[in-house]
Amino acid sequence: MNIHEYQAKELLADFGVGIPAGHAALTVEEAVEAAKKLPGPLYVVKAQIHAGGRGKGKFKELGPDAKGGVRLAKSIDEVRADAQDMLGNTLVTVQTGDEGKQVNRLYVTDGVDIAEEYYLALLVDRASGQVAMVVSTEGGMDIEDVAHSTPEKITTITIDPAQGFMPHHGRAVAFALKLDGDLNKQAQKLAKQLYEAFMALDGEMLEINPLVETKDGKLLVLDTKMSFDGNALYRHPKVEELRDETEEDPAEVEASKHDLAYIKLDGNIGCMVNGAGLAMATMDIIKLNGAFPANFLDVGGGATTEKVTAAFKIILSDPAVEGILVNIFGGIMKCDIIADGIVAAAKEVNLSVPLVVRLEGTNVEKGKEILENSGLPIVSGDNLGDAAEKIVAQVKKAA
Repeated sequence: MNIHEYQAKELLADFGVGIPAGHAALTVEEAVEAAKKLPGPLYVVKAQIHAGGRGKGKFKELGPDAKGGVRLAKSIDEVRADAQDMLGNTLVTVQTGDEGKQVNRLYVTDGVDIAEEYYLALLVDRASGQVAMVVSTEGGMDIEDVAHSTPEKITTITIDPAQGFMPHHGRAVAFALKLDGDLNKQAQKLAKQLYEAFMALDGEMLEINPLVETKDGKLLVLDTKMSFDGNALYRHPKVEELRDETEEDPAEVEASKHDLAYIKLDGNIGCMVNGAGLAMATMDIIKLNGAFPANFLDVGGGATTEKVTAAFKIILSDPAVEGILVNIFGGIMKCDIIADGIVAAAKEVNLSVPLVVRLEGTNVEKGKEILENSGLPIVSGDNLGDAAEKIVAQVKKAA
């Protein structure tokens, strides 16, 4: 789960991390009132969307010469004008795609006199099973560009969760940032605070870009992104409350309500599979046959008829779907349950696209019998390869 910048900063502040003063706003007047609470005379007005590259982004409605989603304002009147520009309009960045994201929230912060900019991130290193702290002196830039052009300027420090954060980790961070004196001590303390926040909140990613050194010698988190392990949210109701469903794909939101693993993709063949590995194989074989999957959807091992029906309806809610491939290996998940769900959903949504179903495993004969007696134009696949060939052929024929 992702959260907004201002939400991440509020969470980090609870762990003692230094952040500039700022307030969130949902309306133009709230943005103005937020600015009035700050010392000024320089303010920063930031669009709050779940995407990076906001400063370089462009608003669809404002023309190519308009400023981006992060703006410096030198007066309350400029804050008002910037808020009017941003709220309700669509910001397009390198991470949003051409469709962009509508700006529904702003973050108005105090201006900061910046002396230097740095980069610091915490990630889960799945290869080692440890936490990776990625540090660079090249803050304020796209870290991918730094990695490509000057990889020697990136330092990765791994931390074993069983051991926890140790003093030498903090020293390594300060050394990588080339800080000395009091700034060195601040960097060590900050690294420890960030690690504690990351672990305590079951973080998946915490990126600070830039981490800034102010002209009066303080380290402050100027911008940050944070995401969390969705499977651990039950342990963090405060974090779960921060979810902004308007930033997510509506189908993915609906899928989460039914405990379905769904991710929308760019193809035209919908997939419903049980098991992540089988789902990946199904998508691969669709591409092998010259088409592209429209989604990843794993119904899991213990789905009910209602859950399968919900999954089917979610797939069909995507207007790009021109055909559906259902690939089920019945172990815990019984094939007749899947078949009941498929028939119920197909009748409820008035199925109008080709449907190929491959069933194998527990109660497979019962499942096939249910499909055959449904009165619906459902094509059976003898195996995965046969099913993929049939759905691709059906879609091409319909086109």
